[in-house]
Amino acid sequence: MRLSKFGFVALLAFASTSAQAATIFSDNFDSYTGGLNWAPQGGWQVSDGTVDLIGEGIGYDFLPGNGKYIDLDGSTGNSGLFFHGLNLLAGTTYNLSFDLAGSQRETTEQVQVSFGTASQLYTLATNVGFTNYTLSFLANASGVYNVNFQNLSNDNIGILLDNVKVDSVPSAVPVPAALPLMLSGLGVLGFAARRRKETV
Repeated sequence: MRLSKFGFVALLAFASTSAQAATIFSDNFDSYTGGLNWAPQGGWQVSDGTVDLIGEGIGYDFLPGNGKYIDLDGSTGNSGLFFHGLNLLAGTTYNLSFDLAGSQRETTEQVQVSFGTASQLYTLATNVGFTNYTLSFLANASGVYNVNFQNLSNDNIGILLDNVKVDSVPSAVPVPAALPLMLSGLGVLGFAARRRKETV
């Protein structure tokens, strides 16, 4: 039996195939009706304070060209906990990605971002433009987990948030148990064919 180069490459590709990343949540806030002390839509919630939805077509567009985005410290002198619940599966790793920008109003601000048990504090100078950040989380049990954003000042000037996305991290497809045996058998056949060719 002779295995073509193409067939061998196809077998190797099959052995190392990975599942594709799947986006389970994505939001850029552009589809919502906005304003100060925003009443969240699209499954978002806010507790213990307020956030503002500002930007294009609303007013207070500090970073034009980015559509609508969230000011994480609303206009009540009490920055709210801004969050969204997601149904996650046990044993799966998820990547949260999001864009943060400085307040654009002469204050350095901090925001605590958490996703399940993962948490990170970000400090941004006032003039920082939108920058992408990521946070990973492994769900140990299936259930609802929150993506949380909490600005840490209460001065009506907050870090800006946009483009929130959660992807499941692809895991390698297990190699079938028979595949290594098949590959070693093909190697033996190839070696025998080569020896036969050399002796002719």
